[in-house]
Amino acid sequence: MKIGILQERKNPPDRRVVFSPAACQKLLQQFPNAKLLVEQSPIRVYPDTAYTEAGIPVVTDIAEADVLLGVKEVPVEALIPNKKYFFFSHTIKKQPYNRKLLQAILQKNIELYDHEVITNTMGQRTVAFGRYAGLVGAYNGFRTYGLKHGIYDLPKAETLPDLDALIAALHNIKDHVPNIKIVLTGKGKVGKGAKEILDAMALKEVDVDAYLHLSFDEPVYCNIDVLDYNKRKDGLLINNNDFYQNPEEYESDFMRFAMVSDMYIAGHFFGDGSPYIFTREDAKSTDFKISVVADISCDIDGPVATTVQSSTIADPIYGYDAKTETVVDYKSKNAIAVMAVDNLPCELPKDASDGFGAAFLEYVIPAFFNNDKDGVLERARMTQNGKLTPRYTYLQDYVES
Repeated sequence: MKIGILQERKNPPDRRVVFSPAACQKLLQQFPNAKLLVEQSPIRVYPDTAYTEAGIPVVTDIAEADVLLGVKEVPVEALIPNKKYFFFSHTIKKQPYNRKLLQAILQKNIELYDHEVITNTMGQRTVAFGRYAGLVGAYNGFRTYGLKHGIYDLPKAETLPDLDALIAALHNIKDHVPNIKIVLTGKGKVGKGAKEILDAMALKEVDVDAYLHLSFDEPVYCNIDVLDYNKRKDGLLINNNDFYQNPEEYESDFMRFAMVSDMYIAGHFFGDGSPYIFTREDAKSTDFKISVVADISCDIDGPVATTVQSSTIADPIYGYDAKTETVVDYKSKNAIAVMAVDNLPCELPKDASDGFGAAFLEYVIPAFFNNDKDGVLERARMTQNGKLTPRYTYLQDYVES
């Protein structure tokens, strides 16, 4: 089997890659029958020379590979018919902007395996960039706070070489961070990534009761779960599963945190039917104290009302005026500073690539050599023989539109 590593062609440029040179070597050691090819790339975080020095052929034409591995969507004109592709297609939620991509994949008889639906037998995702979104998002939150309030100036994450450099930069400004309260939603991969940053700064973590009712002479944070910021309408306290199964029975209880928080880091998963965390009306309240929102989840006009648009790595911060519900200069007196970059892992391409590749090698590559005994490939295969597979036939109306 020949596995090809694709050049990323989507704009803005993405420097990430599924396998680093070291990961390629490890793959070949574990699976001697595999062959690897790397498509030339002028932007990849690992240069072409790093692969050739590792003994991995770098080619201008990747067409001889059987399986093609990428990160972002492959442009329609670059798709090679009759191949197996792995990448984030951003089609599983019927995203209108990628309808033509899925249509072309079917027309070209391509087997598409979407990274987003690679799961274990329990249905849990196994390969993702969520941790790195959390790491960069939390870092960007502190950068935003310093710029908003004119206290300190952190370098952009994309200008730093790796995670260690991000943490070192945060240590340099820690003594300049005032005695603020930071609330973090989410305890999945994204939330844990954000928490890593807070813990690396040696910030004090406090429980919900202390966070809501006590004052501190140092910056503190509270990592809250769904039942901390949502409550049943009937007043019953059940468990997290009840929230996930019956979200319509709940309403937000986040305002009690908004009344005492200075910064909000949004690292949660938002499911269909769940109540919004805070609304535009909530943000208008004189009790709403949050001045900085680092929205890693980045759902536009969704559960975090201040996220009215995404931002970019080049221009990561905008202001939201709650009274007028408009985008303004984030340094304006009445503005809530919002960081809502929707491709955060791109700012940490080396670490993100290394982590993603390790997971892909552990959870996906063995399936090609063990007859997919755990169904990894079967669950992630969206298209085959020019048709949607049974698990994804719900997309039929989407591709026919």
